[in-house]
This record gives sequence, structure tokens and C-alpha cells, in this order.
Amino acid sequence: MTAVNPLSPLASWTPPASPLGILTDIDDTLTTEGVVPGHVVDAMAALKATGLRVVPITGRPVGWSEPFAQAWPVDAIVAENGAVALQRNAQGGLDKLYQQDEATRAANYARMQQVLADIEASVPGALRATDSAGRECDIAVDHSEFTQMPQPDIDRCVALMQAAGMNATVSSIHINGWYGAHNKLEGARWIVRTLFDLDLDATLDRWIYIGDSTNDQLMFQHMPHSVGVANIARFVPQLRHLPRHVTRAERGDGFVELAQHLLARRA
Repeated sequence: MTAVNPLSPLASWTPPASPLGILTDIDDTLTTEGVVPGHVVDAMAALKATGLRVVPITGRPVGWSEPFAQAWPVDAIVAENGAVALQRNAQGGLDKLYQQDEATRAANYARMQQVLADIEASVPGALRATDSAGRECDIAVDHSEFTQMPQPDIDRCVALMQAAGMNATVSSIHINGWYGAHNKLEGARWIVRTLFDLDLDATLDRWIYIGDSTNDQLMFQHMPHSVGVANIARFVPQLRHLPRHVTRAERGDGFVELAQHLLARRA
């Protein structure tokens, strides 16, 4: 039997017959040059208009995510690699949902700040991400947002986090570390169960995931309908698990390409 190309073009993808929703990364998947363009927001709104759930799942902090959870046509945003979610409430504000209790978060936060300080002291050029003030459940070191960190130093930061007993992952811009069993996949399971009363694993073939980097590979591995935007090419050498399909366009335009392909099949 001929092997299936793990990076088949999106045009060859057959979407699920009765999709339930889209789970999506944010940085360099929805964003282009750090901004989510209007036509990407329009694409999310078009997906929502057909009854699909739209849930971004990001390594960005909960504080950074708040204005977008208010403004974007999404059901929720899951931030800090699955630790915390934001959902609009009936009063027009935001409800904040956590996977860990308050005491656990406080203890973990103190431990993580020490690890972050140690990384900044021992890895030349390592700097905490500029959005660190908004983080509650993880830490982040900038490698490509406002600086350029060589791969050996990225690897060193990951190793230091892991040596401290943390989970560590690398997005297109940050190196993230945290304590706890959550990750993007567990965050997806949690939010689908909490908000929609659905079992993600029991309905797996009705969900779509789109992302762009190494911190998406658990989702690529698990989701039968997984898509990478074209700029994932940068990370392919570091990925053990690739998306099943890839868009022609990069970043936000790649997300729009996916939305258009899916909506065309639902017309």
C-alpha cells in the first residue's frame, strides 16, 4: 500500500461530514506579523454562523488573551497551554476557568518564578517574554518574538525547565514551562467537556485542529483532522508528529484558506 503523504495539500482533505468545531492555535496561525487581520476574524465569524464551535488554544497568557476573548467571535479561549480558559458571560464580562485550584496555582507560581530567574541568569541572552505579567500558570522565554535565540540555547532553556520538573514546549515565538498535567490536548478535552458537555475523544473525527509549530504536535498526533499552516515548514525537522494536511498560505491566510475549504463543503 502506498504511504499517505503526512503533509498532503489541504485541497486533498475531505472534512468531516458533520463537524462540531475548530480548535486553533493563535500565534502564526491566526496572526500575521503579530496581528490578527480583519479577514481572519471574518473567517471565524463565518464558521460560527454555520453553528461550528471555534476555540483558540494558545500558549499565550490569560491576561494577554482577555481582550481577544471579548472581541473575537469565539466560544472561549484556552490560554497558557491548557491551564486556564476565558468565556464571555451573560453580563458582558469574562468568566475565568482554571484546571488547578488556587492553592496549587500559588505554590506553582512561586516555583516557576525561581526557574525563570535561573534561566535568565544561566542562558546568555535569555529573557522572559514581554507578556509575562499576564501569566498565572506558566512561564515563557522569548526566542523569536522580540529576539532571536539560537537553537542550542532554546534547547538549553527546555532542558533547564525539564530538570526542574516542569513540562516544557516550544511555540513559534516562546519557550513555555509549567507544572501540572495540562497541555493543549488536555485543555481541549477539558473545555469541550466543560462548555459543550461533549467527550472530545468520543467525537474526535468531528473536530478540526490547525496549528504551526512544535507545541501543536500533540494535537497533530491525536486529531485525525489536523492541518498545518504553510509556515510550519520551519519546524518540520523538529516534529515527530506532523499534521495530516497543510495549507498553501501562511499564518492567518492559511487559517482563512482552511475556513473557506470547510465552508465550501458545507454550502
